[in-house]
Amino acid sequence: MIRPDIRTLVLHADDNIAVALANLDAGTQTPQGTIVAKRVPKGHKFAMRLIKVGDAVVKFGQIIGFATSDIAVGEWVHEHNCGMGEEHGAFERNYDFCAGVIQPDMIPVAERASFQGFRRANGKVGTRNYIGILTSVNCSATVAKFMAEEINRSGILDDYPEIDGVVPFVHGTGCGMESRGEGFDILKRTQWGYASNPNLGAALLVGLGCEVFQIGRMKDTYNIADSDTFQTMTIQESGGTKKMVEWGVEKIKEMLPVAAAARRETVDASELTLALQCGGSDGYSGITANPALGYAVDLLVRNGGTAILSETPEIYGAEHLLTRRAVNRDVGEKLIERIHWWEDYTARNHGEMNNNPSPGNKLGGLTTILEKSLGATAKGGTMPLTAVYEYAELVREKGFVFMDTPGFDPVSATGQVAGGANVLTFTTGRGSAYGCKPVPSIKLATNSDMFARMSGDMDINCGDIIEGVSIEDKGREIFETILRVASGERTKSEDLGYGDNEFVPWQVGATM
Repeated sequence: MIRPDIRTLVLHADDNIAVALANLDAGTQTPQGTIVAKRVPKGHKFAMRLIKVGDAVVKFGQIIGFATSDIAVGEWVHEHNCGMGEEHGAFERNYDFCAGVIQPDMIPVAERASFQGFRRANGKVGTRNYIGILTSVNCSATVAKFMAEEINRSGILDDYPEIDGVVPFVHGTGCGMESRGEGFDILKRTQWGYASNPNLGAALLVGLGCEVFQIGRMKDTYNIADSDTFQTMTIQESGGTKKMVEWGVEKIKEMLPVAAAARRETVDASELTLALQCGGSDGYSGITANPALGYAVDLLVRNGGTAILSETPEIYGAEHLLTRRAVNRDVGEKLIERIHWWEDYTARNHGEMNNNPSPGNKLGGLTTILEKSLGATAKGGTMPLTAVYEYAELVREKGFVFMDTPGFDPVSATGQVAGGANVLTFTTGRGSAYGCKPVPSIKLATNSDMFARMSGDMDINCGDIIEGVSIEDKGREIFETILRVASGERTKSEDLGYGDNEFVPWQVGATM
């Protein structure tokens, strides 16, 4: 990256645009010698040379769109003159499978970073110790909430400081759906993925009884039996709402001392599975927080850990950068298969991949999904791509992996947690309000102005990268914060109480 002066930034020698680091008024002369034609807002782009209609607009050394009209030198570049280029024919990405794989310089086991985690009986390691109340169907959501409210009102949790809380994970599906196929399988993986996430010390799964998503069927699929840390029941077999709530409260009381017996112990960073999220992105996301998080991801992978990049619609246009890092062609091909699925999915629902970025993204300086994706992909660092997973599939491979999810943050993160993530990082430029029980969410601000406005929500300011802090130094700060949070340090979203309403399983298919 070419270092910025006080007001503008050129990201790559091949770029034909520059980024404004302050509001640039018409007539301003930039260090590149460009005279600004009309006002360019902070975080947005302006042309450094003439870009003729149909020509590629280049940022990060990559295509982010095509000029929909001639763009004069010094002109603001945004959605009024830059589009996806469909009218000129889609551009081909060179997937070049496996050509860019860089073997990581792994840190010896004896020298790995460590944290204080809860080692479970199955060998997994948690960073938190919650009791979860899961629901098989929307019809049992209310009783799950009643159970949690009763426990919280009773004050019994004061006697168990080792327990981080009792959380109802409720959702709006589980019936009115097919009893087989893609949508059902997604819900099944999500439910068991949460119940078995290492950040839960114990779990209840409560249902109505007549729903499509049958608890007994899920238990048979995964060979699950009730135990002192996992219990199931339905409203219909328990005798109704009041009896169901009484049963659930008693079961939780029985589980409390069992879950509270867990103690933190020193484990190395290879036990971390980090979910990578970005939301409310802006023109700084791909310049500050995302590449800094990518550096932290490289550190985690070198320490034997795992990082999950997701949000498939938000790697669209940058997937060729990931296929080049695939450890083998099968991994790369699986990623492209998911891209094609999304192209078909959006088309049959009368949408398009470029319906993302959101209005807030565009206000912050992002013009096309291609531009947003290039910045979002930077969260994944530079390590080899070892596996591609479907939504909520259990992550088994170490290293840098990808999970197919929507770009909508609560849905995406729900899949990652179901896949086994035990800590989460979330970069934001506009200021997303988000938490992710049972997994702590570390919020990274992309710019200093937003960090100052929302300092009660943000854990780390990455905006100072623009002011001279190196990406490497910020990446190390993020990595050290991940270790501290994994050891029990609370995040801002945890202090605010976020996380009870962010369990949102992906609904695919018809609601009937």
